[in-house]
Amino acid sequence: MMSIDAIVQFLERHQEWSFWVALVFASAETLAFLSLLVPSTAILVAVGATVSTGALSMFPIWAGAALGAVIGSTVSWWLGERYGARILASWPMNREPQLVERATNAFRRWGLPAVFIGHFFGPLRSVVFLFAGMTGVGFWRFQLVNLPGCLLWAYLVPKSGEIGGDIIGWLWKLFGF
Repeated sequence: MMSIDAIVQFLERHQEWSFWVALVFASAETLAFLSLLVPSTAILVAVGATVSTGALSMFPIWAGAALGAVIGSTVSWWLGERYGARILASWPMNREPQLVERATNAFRRWGLPAVFIGHFFGPLRSVVFLFAGMTGVGFWRFQLVNLPGCLLWAYLVPKSGEIGGDIIGWLWKLFGF
């Protein structure tokens, strides 16, 4: 698997791919279970830090990440709607009862806003969209809270890297490095 540094270096040389790279990693981050295996948030933060150097533009990263998040979360919702009972009975859900319990409790406590909140909490992100489908949340009701969550998440994650990069650059100059 490619390292985060290799991905950032690739994008520095090939800015035209930033939309597609952001789309792929955001899809992986919001797709049920895959988000547990791929360090997409770290990659998107690192790519955002590269924006602070001027090597990349924020807009294609945000647009790609937003579309990728919509794709991943919507596919997860569909999987939950279509295969919910089978998913709960199979690996890894039957081996991770704490994930099932967290998602169930989130829906009990927060209802539909749990979908929006789920974008911003790593462990919950891997199952919350599935649970929306499993609990019978309709497609358009799901998208009503999912789309704003995707747009905001896709902006804030790389933006946090950009802000962090700006702060490091400022400190670097302050101390004369």
